[in-house]
Amino acid sequence: MSSPRYRMFVIAPLLAAGLLGPASAPASAAPAAVSVTGVHAQAIPPICETRLPEQAGDTIALIDKGGPYPYPQDGSVFQNREGHLPAKPRGFYHEYTVKTPGSPDRGARRIITSGDEGHDGMYWTSDHYRTFYDIDFGC
Repeated sequence: MSSPRYRMFVIAPLLAAGLLGPASAPASAAPAAVSVTGVHAQAIPPICETRLPEQAGDTIALIDKGGPYPYPQDGSVFQNREGHLPAKPRGFYHEYTVKTPGSPDRGARRIITSGDEGHDGMYWTSDHYRTFYDIDFGC
C-alpha cells in the first residue's frame, strides 16, 4: 500500500491535470515521473523504515534529539537542484549523513528532512541524491 505522501505527490497532480479520472487507474498504477510546472519531479516511492540499514536508524535518532552530529555538514540545507523532491523554497530541506561502514569519507547515504514535519517528512537516498525513498515509519 502506498503512503499518503506518495499518493499526494504522484496521484494528485495527475488528477488535477485531468490525466487520471477517479476510476481510471488504481493508486498503485501511478507513473514513474510527473512533470510539475516544468520541473521533472520524481515519483517518490515509500520504503519501510525497517528496511533501512542500522546506521540510518542511528541518524534518525540523532535528528530526533537535535544532534550532536558526527559531521559538520549535517543539518545543512539540501538544495534539491535536480528536482527529485517536490519543489519547495530554499531552506525547506536539510541533509544528514548516514555512516557507511568501511567508507573513508562520508559515503553516499543520506537522510533528507523536509520542513518541520517530523517523521512524515524524511527521505532516504543511498546513492548520493540519484534516487529517493519516502521513509514510512508505519510499517
